Amino acid sequence: MKKKTLVIGASTNTARYSNMAIKKLVDKQQPVVALGLRKGEVEGVKIENEQILFPDIDTVTLYVGPKNQPEYYDYLVALNPKRVIFNPGTENPELYGVLEKNNIKFQNACTLVLLGTNQY
Repeated sequence: MKKKTLVIGASTNTARYSNMAIKKLVDKQQPVVALGLRKGEVEGVKIENEQILFPDIDTVTLYVGPKNQPEYYDYLVALNPKRVIFNPGTENPELYGVLEKNNIKFQNACTLVLLGTNQY
């Protein structure tokens, strides 16, 4: 099933897990959009640097640490995704509470592992 994914914390740096996730999502033919600090492109996916309200987001996968997440709280609620994936190092109980209050599911998982094991 195709699930449009927003990668937050996207980077053109090939050593970054967000970069690897974009490539893996494209490889698995999942629709993907990306948000990062700087504009760029990975595998034909444009990285935006402004909080655009992308339509029909199923999954948001986070690659931004907890101390930098508060600026995304309202944005995530406005997107109203079906789920948010907290990749290792992004876990944030405060944001869990915001998501729960807005009936948005979340999980602590590694997007790359989920994709690699067909559990995405």
